[in-house]
Amino acid sequence: MHATLPRLDASDFPSIRRRRLETLQVNLGYKCNQSCLHCHVNAGPTRTEIMDRETISEVIAYLKASRVTNLDVTGGAPELSPHFRGLVLAARNLDVHVMDRCNLTILEQPGQEDLPQFLAGNRVEIVASLPCYLEENVDAQRGKGVFEASIRALKTLNAIGYGQPESGLVLNLVYNPQGASLPPSQDGLELDYHRYLDERFGVRFNRLFVLTNMPIQRFGSMLITKGQFEHYMNLLKGAYRPENLEAVMCRNLLSVDWRGYLYDCDFNQMLGLPLAWRGRPAAHLRDLIGADLDGNPITVKDHCYGCTAGQGSSCGGAFA
Repeated sequence: MHATLPRLDASDFPSIRRRRLETLQVNLGYKCNQSCLHCHVNAGPTRTEIMDRETISEVIAYLKASRVTNLDVTGGAPELSPHFRGLVLAARNLDVHVMDRCNLTILEQPGQEDLPQFLAGNRVEIVASLPCYLEENVDAQRGKGVFEASIRALKTLNAIGYGQPESGLVLNLVYNPQGASLPPSQDGLELDYHRYLDERFGVRFNRLFVLTNMPIQRFGSMLITKGQFEHYMNLLKGAYRPENLEAVMCRNLLSVDWRGYLYDCDFNQMLGLPLAWRGRPAAHLRDLIGADLDGNPITVKDHCYGCTAGQGSSCGGAFA
Protein backbone atom coordinates (compact mmCIF):
# COMPACT_ATOMS: atom_id res chain seq x y z
CA MET A 1 0.00 0.00 0.00
CA HIS A 2 1.26 3.49 -0.89
CA ALA A 3 2.14 5.85 1.97
CA THR A 4 0.20 9.12 1.78
CA LEU A 5 1.70 11.13 4.65
CA PRO A 6 4.77 12.28 2.63
CA ARG A 7 2.36 13.82 0.11
CA LEU A 8 0.43 15.65 2.86
CA ASP A 9 3.34 16.87 4.98
CA ALA A 10 4.24 20.18 3.30
CA SER A 11 0.97 21.82 4.24
CA ASP A 12 -0.33 25.37 4.18
CA PHE A 13 -3.45 24.50 6.19
CA PRO A 14 -4.14 27.22 8.81
CA SER A 15 -3.29 26.59 12.47
CA ILE A 16 -6.21 25.98 14.84
CA ARG A 17 -6.65 25.18 18.53
CA ARG A 18 -8.87 22.94 20.59
CA ARG A 19 -11.95 23.99 22.55
CA ARG A 20 -13.74 22.31 25.45
CA LEU A 21 -13.70 18.54 25.07
CA GLU A 22 -17.15 17.02 24.47
CA THR A 23 -16.51 13.68 22.73
CA LEU A 24 -14.06 10.88 23.42
CA GLN A 25 -13.73 8.75 20.29
CA VAL A 26 -12.25 5.35 21.10
CA ASN A 27 -10.96 2.94 18.47
CA LEU A 28 -11.24 -0.55 19.97
CA GLY A 29 -9.14 -2.13 17.22
CA TYR A 30 -8.77 -2.58 13.49
CA LYS A 31 -10.29 -6.05 13.16
CA CYS A 32 -13.41 -6.01 10.96
CA ASN A 33 -15.58 -8.51 9.12
CA GLN A 34 -15.34 -6.31 5.99
CA SER A 35 -12.61 -4.68 3.88
CA CYS A 36 -14.17 -1.55 2.35
CA LEU A 37 -12.48 0.40 -0.45
CA HIS A 38 -13.07 3.79 1.21
CA CYS A 39 -11.91 2.66 4.68
CA HIS A 40 -9.41 5.17 6.07
CA VAL A 41 -8.55 2.73 8.89
CA ASN A 42 -7.47 -0.05 6.52
CA ALA A 43 -9.52 -2.41 8.70
CA GLY A 44 -10.23 -6.01 7.78
CA PRO A 45 -10.62 -9.63 8.92
CA THR A 46 -6.85 -10.23 9.16
CA ARG A 47 -6.08 -7.28 11.45
CA THR A 48 -5.19 -8.34 14.99
CA GLU A 49 -4.90 -5.00 16.85
CA ILE A 50 -7.37 -4.84 19.72
CA MET A 51 -7.64 -2.76 22.91
CA ASP A 52 -6.80 -4.72 26.06
CA ARG A 53 -8.64 -4.69 29.38
CA GLU A 54 -6.11 -2.38 31.08
CA THR A 55 -6.55 0.31 28.43
CA ILE A 56 -10.34 -0.08 28.62
CA SER A 57 -10.04 0.64 32.36
CA GLU A 58 -8.04 3.78 31.55
CA VAL A 59 -10.76 4.91 29.14
CA ILE A 60 -13.35 4.48 31.90
CA ALA A 61 -11.14 6.37 34.37
CA TYR A 62 -10.82 9.21 31.87
CA LEU A 63 -14.60 9.36 31.44
CA LYS A 64 -15.04 9.57 35.22
CA ALA A 65 -12.53 12.40 35.58
CA SER A 66 -13.58 14.47 32.57
CA ARG A 67 -16.58 16.48 31.46
CA VAL A 68 -16.99 14.36 28.35
CA THR A 69 -20.66 13.87 27.46
CA ASN A 70 -20.26 11.55 24.45
CA LEU A 71 -18.39 8.29 23.93
CA ASP A 72 -17.96 7.53 20.22
CA VAL A 73 -16.92 3.87 19.83
CA THR A 74 -15.34 2.85 16.54
CA GLY A 75 -13.02 0.32 14.89
CA GLY A 76 -12.78 -1.81 12.68
CA ALA A 77 -15.96 -3.34 13.85
CA PRO A 78 -15.92 -2.27 17.52
CA GLU A 79 -18.43 -4.98 18.45
CA LEU A 80 -15.76 -7.62 17.74
CA SER A 81 -13.85 -6.46 20.83
CA PRO A 82 -14.45 -8.71 23.84
CA HIS A 83 -14.59 -5.52 25.93
CA PHE A 84 -17.12 -3.61 23.80
CA ARG A 85 -20.16 -4.36 25.93
CA GLY A 86 -18.37 -3.77 29.21
CA LEU A 87 -17.23 -0.34 28.03
CA VAL A 88 -20.74 0.57 26.89
CA LEU A 89 -22.20 -0.46 30.26
CA ALA A 90 -19.58 1.50 32.18
CA ALA A 91 -20.16 4.64 30.11
CA ARG A 92 -23.93 4.44 30.47
CA ASN A 93 -23.55 4.02 34.23
CA LEU A 94 -21.70 7.34 34.15
CA ASP A 95 -24.59 8.87 32.18
CA VAL A 96 -22.37 9.28 29.11
CA HIS A 97 -24.13 9.10 25.75
CA VAL A 98 -22.71 6.26 23.60
CA MET A 99 -22.47 6.11 19.81
CA ASP A 100 -21.63 2.84 18.08
CA ARG A 101 -20.02 3.09 14.62
CA CYS A 102 -21.66 -0.03 13.22
CA ASN A 103 -21.19 -1.56 9.76
CA LEU A 104 -24.60 -3.32 10.02
CA THR A 105 -23.37 -6.69 8.70
CA ILE A 106 -21.81 -7.35 12.09
CA LEU A 107 -25.32 -8.14 13.33
CA GLU A 108 -25.19 -11.41 11.34
CA GLN A 109 -21.84 -12.55 12.73
CA PRO A 110 -21.84 -15.57 15.09
CA GLY A 111 -22.12 -14.45 18.71
CA GLN A 112 -23.80 -11.15 17.83
CA GLU A 113 -27.38 -12.43 17.71
CA ASP A 114 -28.40 -10.38 20.76
CA LEU A 115 -26.45 -7.25 19.79
CA PRO A 116 -29.53 -5.24 18.69
CA GLN A 117 -31.25 -5.88 22.03
CA PHE A 118 -28.09 -4.94 23.94
CA LEU A 119 -27.73 -1.66 22.06
CA ALA A 120 -31.41 -0.80 22.46
CA GLY A 121 -31.42 -1.69 26.15
CA ASN A 122 -28.60 0.78 26.76
CA ARG A 123 -30.02 3.50 24.50
CA VAL A 124 -26.91 3.41 22.29
CA GLU A 125 -27.05 5.65 19.23
CA ILE A 126 -26.17 3.65 16.11
CA VAL A 127 -24.17 5.34 13.36
CA ALA A 128 -24.33 2.83 10.51
CA SER A 129 -22.36 2.81 7.28
CA LEU A 130 -24.50 2.55 4.14
CA PRO A 131 -22.49 4.38 1.46
CA CYS A 132 -25.36 4.35 -1.05
CA TYR A 133 -29.02 3.30 -1.24
CA LEU A 134 -28.36 1.33 -4.46
CA GLU A 135 -27.26 -2.29 -4.17
CA GLU A 136 -24.70 -2.26 -6.99
CA ASN A 137 -22.87 0.75 -5.56
CA VAL A 138 -22.71 -0.62 -2.02
CA ASP A 139 -21.49 -4.03 -3.14
CA ALA A 140 -18.85 -2.44 -5.39
CA GLN A 141 -17.50 -0.47 -2.46
CA ARG A 142 -17.93 -2.97 0.38
CA GLY A 143 -18.23 -6.47 -1.14
CA LYS A 144 -20.85 -8.68 -2.79
CA GLY A 145 -23.91 -9.32 -0.64
CA VAL A 146 -23.20 -6.48 1.80
CA PHE A 147 -26.20 -4.43 0.70
CA GLU A 148 -28.69 -7.25 1.25
CA ALA A 149 -27.17 -8.01 4.66
CA SER A 150 -27.31 -4.32 5.56
CA ILE A 151 -31.00 -4.09 4.67
CA ARG A 152 -31.74 -7.16 6.79
CA ALA A 153 -29.88 -5.55 9.70
CA LEU A 154 -31.76 -2.26 9.29
CA LYS A 155 -35.09 -4.10 9.33
CA THR A 156 -34.03 -5.91 12.51
CA LEU A 157 -33.14 -2.58 14.14
CA ASN A 158 -36.40 -0.98 12.99
CA ALA A 159 -38.35 -3.90 14.48
CA ILE A 160 -37.06 -3.12 17.97
CA GLY A 161 -37.63 0.62 17.65
CA TYR A 162 -34.47 2.08 16.08
CA GLY A 163 -35.25 4.88 13.64
CA GLN A 164 -38.92 4.88 14.60
CA PRO A 165 -40.67 8.13 15.59
CA GLU A 166 -40.74 8.85 19.32
CA SER A 167 -38.79 5.70 20.29
CA GLY A 168 -35.70 7.64 21.35
CA LEU A 169 -33.56 4.96 19.66
CA VAL A 170 -31.43 6.87 17.16
CA LEU A 171 -30.30 5.23 13.93
CA ASN A 172 -28.19 7.41 11.64
CA LEU A 173 -26.71 6.32 8.30
CA VAL A 174 -23.38 7.31 6.74
CA TYR A 175 -22.74 8.03 3.05
CA ASN A 176 -19.35 8.11 1.30
CA PRO A 177 -18.77 9.00 -2.36
CA GLN A 178 -17.76 6.17 -4.69
CA GLY A 179 -14.55 7.81 -5.88
CA ALA A 180 -12.46 10.98 -6.10
CA SER A 181 -15.29 13.49 -5.85
CA LEU A 182 -16.94 15.64 -3.20
CA PRO A 183 -20.20 14.34 -1.75
CA PRO A 184 -23.52 15.89 -2.84
CA SER A 185 -25.70 18.06 -0.61
CA GLN A 186 -26.44 16.23 2.63
CA ASP A 187 -30.01 17.54 2.89
CA GLY A 188 -30.96 16.55 -0.64
CA LEU A 189 -29.34 13.14 -0.45
CA GLU A 190 -30.99 12.45 2.90
CA LEU A 191 -34.41 12.95 1.32
CA ASP A 192 -33.47 10.52 -1.45
CA TYR A 193 -32.32 7.93 1.11
CA HIS A 194 -35.52 8.27 3.14
CA ARG A 195 -37.76 7.98 0.10
CA TYR A 196 -35.96 5.05 -1.57
CA LEU A 197 -35.33 2.93 1.54
CA ASP A 198 -38.86 3.42 2.84
CA GLU A 199 -40.64 2.77 -0.46
CA ARG A 200 -38.44 -0.16 -1.53
CA PHE A 201 -37.72 -1.89 1.79
CA GLY A 202 -39.84 -0.25 4.48
CA VAL A 203 -36.63 0.88 6.23
CA ARG A 204 -36.58 3.98 8.43
CA PHE A 205 -33.73 5.96 9.96
CA ASN A 206 -33.19 9.34 11.63
CA ARG A 207 -30.42 11.26 9.84
CA LEU A 208 -27.93 10.79 7.04
CA PHE A 209 -24.31 11.82 7.62
CA VAL A 210 -22.49 12.71 4.39
CA LEU A 211 -18.70 12.27 4.69
CA THR A 212 -15.87 13.26 2.37
CA ASN A 213 -13.42 10.47 1.55
CA MET A 214 -10.04 11.23 3.12
CA PRO A 215 -6.87 10.88 0.98
CA ILE A 216 -5.22 8.48 3.43
CA GLN A 217 -4.75 4.73 3.98
CA ARG A 218 -6.64 2.44 1.56
CA PHE A 219 -8.48 5.21 -0.30
CA GLY A 220 -5.39 7.40 -0.55
CA SER A 221 -3.33 4.48 -1.82
CA MET A 222 -5.95 3.79 -4.49
CA LEU A 223 -5.76 7.42 -5.62
CA ILE A 224 -1.99 7.15 -5.97
CA THR A 225 -2.27 3.91 -7.95
CA LYS A 226 -4.75 5.51 -10.37
CA GLY A 227 -2.72 8.73 -10.69
CA GLN A 228 -5.58 10.74 -9.12
CA PHE A 229 -4.01 11.83 -5.83
CA GLU A 230 -2.92 15.33 -6.89
CA HIS A 231 -6.21 15.91 -8.72
CA TYR A 232 -8.18 14.99 -5.61
CA MET A 233 -6.07 17.21 -3.38
CA ASN A 234 -6.54 20.11 -5.79
CA LEU A 235 -10.30 19.45 -5.66
CA LEU A 236 -10.31 19.59 -1.84
CA LYS A 237 -8.16 22.71 -1.69
CA GLY A 238 -10.21 24.45 -4.38
CA ALA A 239 -13.38 23.84 -2.37
CA TYR A 240 -11.87 25.03 0.95
CA ARG A 241 -14.20 27.24 3.00
CA PRO A 242 -12.56 28.99 6.00
CA GLU A 243 -15.88 29.21 7.88
CA ASN A 244 -15.80 25.41 8.19
CA LEU A 245 -12.86 25.75 10.60
CA GLU A 246 -15.36 26.68 13.30
CA ALA A 247 -17.12 23.30 13.11
CA VAL A 248 -14.33 20.75 12.53
CA MET A 249 -14.57 17.79 14.91
CA CYS A 250 -11.01 18.14 16.24
CA ARG A 251 -12.07 21.26 18.15
CA ASN A 252 -14.15 19.23 20.64
CA LEU A 253 -13.15 15.59 20.07
CA LEU A 254 -10.24 13.49 21.30
CA SER A 255 -9.28 10.30 19.45
CA VAL A 256 -7.86 7.27 21.30
CA ASP A 257 -6.18 4.38 19.49
CA TRP A 258 -6.31 0.71 20.56
CA ARG A 259 -3.15 1.17 22.68
CA GLY A 260 -4.48 4.26 24.48
CA TYR A 261 -2.42 6.88 22.62
CA LEU A 262 -4.07 10.19 21.77
CA TYR A 263 -4.74 12.10 18.55
CA ASP A 264 -6.73 15.17 17.56
CA CYS A 265 -8.92 13.09 15.26
CA ASP A 266 -9.35 9.61 13.81
CA PHE A 267 -7.63 10.66 10.57
CA ASN A 268 -4.53 11.86 12.41
CA GLN A 269 -4.55 8.54 14.25
CA MET A 270 -4.38 6.64 10.96
CA LEU A 271 -1.53 8.86 9.77
CA GLY A 272 0.43 8.46 13.03
CA LEU A 273 0.20 12.17 13.91
CA PRO A 274 -0.10 12.25 17.73
CA LEU A 275 -1.69 14.89 19.90
CA ALA A 276 0.76 17.70 20.65
CA TRP A 277 1.09 17.80 24.44
CA ARG A 278 3.92 19.47 26.37
CA GLY A 279 6.59 18.31 23.95
CA ARG A 280 5.86 14.61 24.35
CA PRO A 281 6.38 12.48 21.22
CA ALA A 282 3.21 10.50 22.03
CA ALA A 283 0.70 11.36 24.76
CA HIS A 284 -1.15 8.48 26.44
CA LEU A 285 -4.66 8.61 27.88
CA ARG A 286 -3.42 7.73 31.38
CA ASP A 287 -1.16 10.80 31.35
CA LEU A 288 -3.99 13.24 30.61
CA ILE A 289 -6.65 12.08 33.09
CA GLY A 290 -7.97 15.30 34.59
CA ALA A 291 -5.98 17.52 32.17
CA ASP A 292 -7.59 20.49 30.40
CA LEU A 293 -6.96 20.46 26.63
CA ASP A 294 -8.79 23.72 25.91
CA GLY A 295 -6.52 25.90 23.76
CA ASN A 296 -4.10 23.09 22.90
CA PRO A 297 -2.75 23.33 19.30
CA ILE A 298 -4.20 20.88 16.78
CA THR A 299 -1.84 18.95 14.50
CA VAL A 300 -2.78 19.74 10.89
CA LYS A 301 -1.62 18.54 7.47
CA ASP A 302 -3.07 18.74 3.96
CA HIS A 303 -5.64 16.00 4.60
CA CYS A 304 -7.45 18.53 6.81
CA TYR A 305 -8.75 20.12 3.61
CA GLY A 306 -11.04 17.07 3.41
CA CYS A 307 -12.95 18.27 6.48
CA THR A 308 -13.20 21.89 5.33
CA ALA A 309 -14.06 21.48 1.63
CA GLY A 310 -17.50 22.45 0.36
CA GLN A 311 -20.26 21.76 2.89
CA GLY A 312 -17.65 20.45 5.33
CA SER A 313 -17.33 16.97 6.77
CA SER A 314 -16.96 15.41 10.19
CA CYS A 315 -17.97 12.30 12.11
CA GLY A 316 -21.39 13.95 12.43
CA GLY A 317 -21.76 14.66 8.72
CA ALA A 318 -21.77 17.94 6.81
CA PHE A 319 -21.69 21.31 8.55
CA ALA A 320 -24.16 23.10 6.28
